[in-house]
Amino acid sequence: MSGPRYRIELANLAAHRYRVTLTLPSPAAEQDFSLPVWIPGSYLVREFAKHLSGLRARQGDRELAIEQLDKASWRVRCSGRAALTLSYEVYAFDASVRTAWLDSQRAFFNASSLCLRAHGREAEVHRIELARVPKGWQVATEMSATDGGYEAPHYDELLDHPFEIGPHWQGQFVAAGVPHRVVVAGAWPSFDGERLLADVQRICEAQIAFWGGAPFKHYSFLLWAVDDGHGGLEHRASTALICARRELPTAAEGTAPSDGYTRLLGLFSHEYFHAWNVKRLRPVEFARFDYQRENFTELLWFFEGFTSYYDELLLLRAGLIDAPRYLKLLAASVNGVLATPGRRVQPLSSASFEAWTKYYRPDENSPNTTSNYYAQGALVALCLDLSLRAQRSSLDALMARLWQASAGGPVSETDILAAAQALGGDSVAEPLRQWVHGTDELPLRELVEAAGVAWRDDGRSTVAQRLGLRAREGALTGITVTHVLSNGAAEAGGLNARDDVLGCNGWRLRRLDDALGLLAAGETRLRLLISRDQRLLDLDVDLPAPRPAAIALSLAEGAHAARRRWIGA
Repeated sequence: MSGPRYRIELANLAAHRYRVTLTLPSPAAEQDFSLPVWIPGSYLVREFAKHLSGLRARQGDRELAIEQLDKASWRVRCSGRAALTLSYEVYAFDASVRTAWLDSQRAFFNASSLCLRAHGREAEVHRIELARVPKGWQVATEMSATDGGYEAPHYDELLDHPFEIGPHWQGQFVAAGVPHRVVVAGAWPSFDGERLLADVQRICEAQIAFWGGAPFKHYSFLLWAVDDGHGGLEHRASTALICARRELPTAAEGTAPSDGYTRLLGLFSHEYFHAWNVKRLRPVEFARFDYQRENFTELLWFFEGFTSYYDELLLLRAGLIDAPRYLKLLAASVNGVLATPGRRVQPLSSASFEAWTKYYRPDENSPNTTSNYYAQGALVALCLDLSLRAQRSSLDALMARLWQASAGGPVSETDILAAAQALGGDSVAEPLRQWVHGTDELPLRELVEAAGVAWRDDGRSTVAQRLGLRAREGALTGITVTHVLSNGAAEAGGLNARDDVLGCNGWRLRRLDDALGLLAAGETRLRLLISRDQRLLDLDVDLPAPRPAAIALSLAEGAHAARRRWIGA
């Protein structure tokens, strides 16, 4: 039986509208359709159906009634087995990697935003035909090309191949015998594509060596450069990326990558690592996806957190950064976690399970009640790696063991703990369980110092850090409190999120740190003038004594065998 066929027209670039025609041979008498409400890899119900309009159904010359069953599902009652044709439009103006975009410069889509699922026909071959593509535009996707279009062996794979369409730049390289392509849309004229290709090739070669081979025959990086943005979404043989243009390498870039370019290379590394760790090696709960509701797992600390640990570590192994630069990046991750009170409230297992409602829906109280399964999960990976190395093993060995034991398939927490037990015994497996399900502090300092890395306090705290708040500051806009952290002076003094701080001690205030200049010797009380919902309030807030702002990591003096085995320094 011939499977579903989608004709996707770039119908109206100015109005950002695709027109989709779905042809389904031999439909059921009551044929149901639905559009996913989320996309794998991004754990939030995004309601893609809100952008679908004008749905119509026909068999031959006869128009059929459509019954809407819920927010994203429809039923068509067919007459006979003649092919059923659905037509509809999709508005596409989301500047992200998760949905769809269409304008006069570029087209991009994930099929989860455009392609209705024909219930009962998911296992059949699905085909896409593109129409009204502007002259000179190129199509980049890893979906298999056929005469006149593209095809996927089933609906799951249809959703796993994004399309990048436009007059983009692209280059190719071969890593460990596997062809790779980098596509970049929206770059400045000064963009140095050859450098990006060379550096990404080194990342890919390091990761293929890490895993012992590639699980794909070819791979594409689809990157959109914008004024401000950063992120990615993994797929089985490609990834969709977005970055700020200033992060791209230019002809003026020095030998050592800038901080922005290093961040971009870390993004490439992170999403590429996912081709193994989450697309193949994945939670047992993701063995089959339900596209119409949340899919819960407690394992995002492993699949996102451990990937976050390796993304920068593999930049080091690829020779793109040195050990001191790596430790600087690691210290930034540590400082971010230590500055978040929620790490002592929400276990990582809960943070993973509740990603749908908490991580992807943050508010002003999120730092007080939630942990970050990316950053904190990466620190669990660090602790596990150093603990295993003390037992003459490593996290590398654990990842290889899981990959081989599962044949690159689903794993459970039991499998992960069993691998830790086999490689490190109770002294490793039991702490890992506690790090994931408890809220005690991680033994970071103890472990990194044992590995030949110096840990020291660094810098003086800002006024915001001393008060226990986060704020948005601008020369014209002034100071707006965005977060009030638990058990801090700001909370005790009555400050709220969304308060505008107008003055201090009788002076106009535009930068919080300027408050230090308004205190007489020995004085610690800030008399703040606040605007809250149009009301002016006077608040007295005691400024705590300064403390170290952060920690810094560096190479300890002398040769150290454990450090050399870990980061090669």
